[in-house]
Amino acid sequence: MLLRSIPGLLLLALISFSAHQRTDCAKILAIFPFPGPSQYICVQAYLKALAGRGHEVTVVSAYPQKKPLPNFRDISLEEVLNGYEETIVDVITQERNKWQELNLYYDFFTGGTLSVLKSANVQKLLQSDEHFDLVIVEALQMDAVYAFAHHYKAPIIGISTYGTDPTIDELVGNTSPISYIPLPLSELSDRMSFWQRLENLWHHLLHQLHMHFIYLPNQVAIYKEYFPNGTADILALRKSFSLVLLNQHFSISFPRPYVPNAIEVAGMHISQKPNQLPAVMEGFINASKAGAIFFSLGSNVKSKNLSKEKIDIILRVFASLPYNVLWKFEATDLPNKPQNVYIDKWFPQSDVLAHPNVKLFISHAGLLSTTEAIHHAKPLVGMPVFFDQFLNMKRIKHAGIGVSVNYKSFTYDELRGAILEVLNQPKYTQNIQQMSQLYHDRPMKPLDKAIFWTEYVLRHEGAAHMRVAAQGLNFIQYHSLDTIAVFIVGVVLAVILPVWAIYGIVSGMVMRDSGGAKLKHS
Repeated sequence: MLLRSIPGLLLLALISFSAHQRTDCAKILAIFPFPGPSQYICVQAYLKALAGRGHEVTVVSAYPQKKPLPNFRDISLEEVLNGYEETIVDVITQERNKWQELNLYYDFFTGGTLSVLKSANVQKLLQSDEHFDLVIVEALQMDAVYAFAHHYKAPIIGISTYGTDPTIDELVGNTSPISYIPLPLSELSDRMSFWQRLENLWHHLLHQLHMHFIYLPNQVAIYKEYFPNGTADILALRKSFSLVLLNQHFSISFPRPYVPNAIEVAGMHISQKPNQLPAVMEGFINASKAGAIFFSLGSNVKSKNLSKEKIDIILRVFASLPYNVLWKFEATDLPNKPQNVYIDKWFPQSDVLAHPNVKLFISHAGLLSTTEAIHHAKPLVGMPVFFDQFLNMKRIKHAGIGVSVNYKSFTYDELRGAILEVLNQPKYTQNIQQMSQLYHDRPMKPLDKAIFWTEYVLRHEGAAHMRVAAQGLNFIQYHSLDTIAVFIVGVVLAVILPVWAIYGIVSGMVMRDSGGAKLKHS
């Protein structure tokens, strides 16, 4: 038995050594301009880890560090937070069809692109003679920003905080068969009926039309405006990525294909050792013999903006439960708050979920929150609001680790019933414990994996050998539409020409026979 285990131990030792293999210190420019806090939360530990390994990291974001860190320089874009809360309220309250949704996210991503390029500090950086060895960007439809890699003649790495989609696929030539991989904005699973596959195809076509006829031309125009002397080809730049790091893992979603330079790193933001909770918070959680519930709608949706009717329903439900409830509520005052409810503007969410007395997580089903719930094996009651949250909720229900309530129309009975269903039925806790075991069963910790592949790109000067040939193909070539068209035409001609020839011969014979018959008759 010991001899059998030796190869495995050697393999683990090699993996551990590789994860911490040293790379020459590099100058890294990281650009994460979007105002949504969850996107930056996802990458913050990764960027700090790079700085901790001696790399000089310059970060363009809306969330500069409150305390200076060694090797870590912030270029603040805090102005993008102005009006963001109102934008989210509008997104939640207004009904939109799929095309209008695409227009909404187009405006959002265009705003993120412009916030970077309009920044005086960023322009100062561009006009300086400073050099960077690597550019890391948020891979969220801001192609004009990808030009920083061309400007600095540096390899580029993308990070997607929600996994992949057709746009991100194009960055590395990845494949996402639409027969079983739903778009993030859908509520479909990987097991689709014929009509669901037809719906997924339609949404995919809308996405491609919007991307290539509206979004990309706009990004090209932005690039020409802010890089007037630039010579980069935007369409080529978006296919020059060395690597994409994806906040996803098959254990918490579903198995799917990836090219070598598309790397799953779900959970890289989660600390492997939870921090001690503040004393008051710790005491409140421990005070309930039945256990505690944690409720948060995430960093984008504010509980304080819920209608008075919804807040009253939530308070009545919580008051009826024998559990203490921690609620992320962004106002200092909450009238009629029962004794078993503790509110705060901010909670160390992962640390709270790590507490053994927390029994349930009521969440908006964002991917970071869902990942943290699985990491700490806490079942869920989900209230999806927008973007990929509905797809995440679909996966939660399919895996049997939680139930959902309708964010817009839940009633007292529905919310209370969902909470008690998950707390009183052991299957939800058992299912998420099994899923958590699968999630944790990996050869490397996700943060180590992200650091390894980042430094791999640096060590191998862009790691061009990892890129599939698909990165050099256009849409028609990638989908073999040209060769399929020629093949169909060839088959059609091969069938039609002989038939036409036979028809001509037979027609001629008939005409001759009929002509001969007429002469004989006459």
